[in-house]
Formats: sequence, structure tokens, C-alpha cells
Amino acid sequence: MTSPGPAHIAMFSIAAHGHVNPSLEVVRELVARGHRVTYAIPHAFAEKVAETGAEPRPYTTTLPGPDDDPEAWGNELIDNIEPFLHDAITVLPELARAYEGDQPDLVLYDITSYPARVLARRWGVPEISLSPNLVAWDGYEEEVAEPMYAQLKETERGRAYYARFHAWLQENGITQHCDPFVGRPPRSLVLIPKALQPHADRVDESVHTFVGACQGDRAEQGDWERPAGAEKVLLVSLGSAFTKQPEFYRECVKAFGGLPGWHVVLQAGKHVDASELGEVPGNVEVHDWVPQLAILKKADAFITHAGAGGSQEGLATATPMVAVPLATDQFGNADMLQGLGVARHLPMAEATADALREAVLALVDDPEVARRLGEIQRSMAGEGGTRRAADLIEEELEKGRARRL
Repeated sequence: MTSPGPAHIAMFSIAAHGHVNPSLEVVRELVARGHRVTYAIPHAFAEKVAETGAEPRPYTTTLPGPDDDPEAWGNELIDNIEPFLHDAITVLPELARAYEGDQPDLVLYDITSYPARVLARRWGVPEISLSPNLVAWDGYEEEVAEPMYAQLKETERGRAYYARFHAWLQENGITQHCDPFVGRPPRSLVLIPKALQPHADRVDESVHTFVGACQGDRAEQGDWERPAGAEKVLLVSLGSAFTKQPEFYRECVKAFGGLPGWHVVLQAGKHVDASELGEVPGNVEVHDWVPQLAILKKADAFITHAGAGGSQEGLATATPMVAVPLATDQFGNADMLQGLGVARHLPMAEATADALREAVLALVDDPEVARRLGEIQRSMAGEGGTRRAADLIEEELEKGRARRL
């Protein structure tokens, strides 16, 4: 396609690896095409953003950070959603000041960034959601959202949340109800493979376009070499947020420690010390962080929390998975992966050493699992990824410019 010419594109996100990482290659591609990209992001991720060539616009967030104890997010639904609204109300004035006199031509935003949507409408520029996980389908509200939120709306705290959200939107000239404001973007690029989307046949593709994984080579994260003599390699990782699971890691060590021919890479996160795992056999290496994609390219199996990022990396590298979900969309992802015939969904309460070992060994020995992974890997390659995402963003730029003429 013909480039619409250099533009100022503003991206907005929060300080969470699972929300920032999917956008980075898209941003890098837009910069390479000559666009000026600013990226509103909490200070903790400013350096990571700068590596793409974008200009970080750091802001002060009230949300728990990537190094905070996951218990900071609470245990109830209201505990999970209140912080995003509070943060939005708090940081909107700061973000508005950061862009005063430097209005972008188009706004990109992570699904958690409510201020981005308010500012896009204030500025009258196109807004595009970069969704790192599943999107709403026709019937989603009736089948999922309403049952999930019904009880919350009957509580005093829930009613106060909705009242505060409505008041904030109205203060900013938005009459839309907060539920569609959050869940029904006018335009969305979905940064997961269509294979991971529930009820994909009922998704409005005039709004949502599945571009699939936008991973890049992640060379800046380092490489990993398969040890000599390792016949099979297993990666164990629960992502970056809910990693405080020492008992689970002990079961993994018990399941695979000393197992002939197997080498295990275990990412324990920053809240669990290797000393908490007891005696660790020589075929198990424990780290607080690993270059996940580099390892998956050489791994034979993956025990994962089934976050959107890890799930699609497992699919992209054709790695059989045991999914042990912990929160939010991970349960649905685990079911999707199992339904695709490439994974086992193993609830945390059932993730004993025996169950983990049996699941992994069964998956790696099953030729049908390998066949299905190959099919999905090939279909993902055809979704377009980073280049298609950038093409579609430039299309929206052209439409926006045409409307202003």
C-alpha cells in the first residue's frame, strides 16, 4: 500500500509486560516507516519503549507495578477493576498536559488505557485498540459480562464504581455507557492468533482484525543454548504477574528433577527464591526471568499459565503446552488450547508432580499434537503480524485525514 506520509501516532499503555510487549514490534515498524511515535507509559517501562525508536512520555501511575507483590491486586472482581478507573481519573490531567501543543494524528491504546480514549475523542482523531487478548463477540455481554457483573452491581461498592465511572465520562463529554466504552472499541487490531479467540465466527471483523502475533526476534532479551546431552527441554513459566507460586514450582522440580533425558528451565519470578524450592537437581535451572521466546524455539514442552502472550508464543513455536491458569482470561485460553488439541488444561489445585509429568510426557509423544501444532503455526504465519498491523494503522490515518479535509 502507499504510505499516507509521516504522522504523529500516540500509543498509551500501562506498566505490565503482558500489555506492553505485544505492541512493541508494531511501534518499531511504525517508526521504521517514518512516523513519529510517542508512547505514554509509566516510568518503569520508559527505557523498554525507547528501544523501539519511539519517544516515551512517562507518567506517574497509581497501579501496582511489575515488581509489586501480586496480592496488591486483591482477590475479588471489584479489586481488579477499581484500580484502572482510579488510575484513569488520576493520570488523565497529566497525560493531557504531556500532549498539550503536540496533538497526535491518531491514538493507539492498550485495552486498559481509558484516558487514551477520552483524549482521542477530545482531540477528534482516530482511535485504535491494540488488544493483547480476546475481544468481545456477538452475544458476549449476555453470555459472559452480565452474569459476571450482575452480583457486583447489587453491592454498594459496585454501584459506587459504576456511578464514579459514569460521572467521569460525563465530565469529559462522553455519553456512552462505561461498559461499551471499555469493551466495544470503534476499531481494534487483535494481537493474538484467531485460533485463540473464543467464538471467532461471531466476532465483528469490520471492527476487529486479527493480525496475530507481533513478536519480532526478541534478540535484545538474549539467547539460550540447549545443554549438551539434553534430549528433551521443558520450559516452566507463569508469566510476569502471578508468579508467587513456590508450592507449584516444587511440584515441577519433583516431577522432572533427575528425569532421564530431560532438562528443565524454570522461571520462578521475583517473588520466589530458588532456596524455597528445596534441593534442585542438576537438570533443572532456576531463574527469576528468562528469554522465553528464545527458549521456546528450542523447547519440546511448555508449562504455562496460559496468558495471551505465552499461549501464542507456544503456538508460534509449535510447542505442546500444559496450561495451569491463574487469573482473568487465562482460564479461557487454557480451554481454547486444549480444544485445539495442542495442550492439557490442568487446574492449579490438580497440578501435582505426577499429573504434570503424565501430561507433559503424553503430549510430547503424541504425533497428532505435533500435527495440529504444525497446522496452527502455518495459519498464524498467514495472519500478517506486524506488517499487516502497521498497514491497517496507516489506512486509518488516511481515513482520518480524508475526514478532516
